[in-house]
Amino acid sequence: MLPMILFLLILPVLVLAEKLYVVERERGRLAVIEDGKLVKEIEGLGNLNHATLKPWKGKAYLISRDGYLSQIDIQRDELLKRVKVGESTIGIDFTEDHVVVANYEPKTVVVLDERLNIVRSFNTGSRNVGIKGFEGGFVFSLMDRDEIWLVRNGEVKVFKEVGAMPFDALLKGDVYAVGFFKEEGVGLLNIKDEGYRKVFFTSGDKEVVFKIPHFGTWGLVDERAFIPAVGERRLYVVNLKGFNLEGHIDLSGLPVFATTSPDGIYIVVNFSGDREDYIALVEAKAMKVIKELRVGRRVMHTRFSKDGKRLYISSYFDSKLRAFSVPELILLYEVDVPNPSGIFLIK
Repeated sequence: MLPMILFLLILPVLVLAEKLYVVERERGRLAVIEDGKLVKEIEGLGNLNHATLKPWKGKAYLISRDGYLSQIDIQRDELLKRVKVGESTIGIDFTEDHVVVANYEPKTVVVLDERLNIVRSFNTGSRNVGIKGFEGGFVFSLMDRDEIWLVRNGEVKVFKEVGAMPFDALLKGDVYAVGFFKEEGVGLLNIKDEGYRKVFFTSGDKEVVFKIPHFGTWGLVDERAFIPAVGERRLYVVNLKGFNLEGHIDLSGLPVFATTSPDGIYIVVNFSGDREDYIALVEAKAMKVIKELRVGRRVMHTRFSKDGKRLYISSYFDSKLRAFSVPELILLYEVDVPNPSGIFLIK
């Protein structure tokens, strides 16, 4: 009884002031949540299926699936500007000076300045994915042409036949790692020396296929990645320095996202199919599930707080944003948010 009393005494300290932006998927809005309360909704943002929100130079930028790029004032939580950059848009990132956007349709990658003026457009002849910016340029993959384009100082270098249907990617240091929709293995492009190679992973007597969902990230802890498997109830653990398989963690369901706490101690996993209402909390160092809990009907997204002491989840069918303590997974509060999906913190 005493531990619970102590927990209740420190509960007000745990519920710290922290601003969350939660996508209202069916209404084209962003819910703004502070101190555990809905304080505002930003409207008119377009089709927010697979929407993502990223900070850059003191503002936030949101890309909608129907091709609108919105610039948001994060002090007043107001829409500053919205421009049309495509018809079906799937990715956004930044260089030191520009916003870069990847489109499915039209088959272009668009470069914009800070005022959202289009300064250049690349016609690729393909749906474009996995766009990542870095100082001096950006890199992206072409789903329909099995290529990677590296753009540096305005010049384009094309890497052909990289793998069957690139699907999404991450940039870790100088290494651009891309996964494929129709092929096992991972492609690795070193953006510094421009060397490219493919690596394949086996577990037992079979090839491992990693899940790389749109806008999802692998659970990164130092040099290790905790990666959801495709069609398996497992997280695979890969050393990113040597890109070798270190092992796996068995799960109760088919994983969707693996999200890492800021201190690297925990990873939270949500599921599809028969376990879509549950999350699993994994201890990274021990490589094991330490807690599993039903937290809401269809968990769409998870996010740790900046200090790692809270876990936020969006429950699509409950229309709730819920906050839980970490690692106890005790419910701290919940907020009504219509059909929520992505959860974003602007740091």
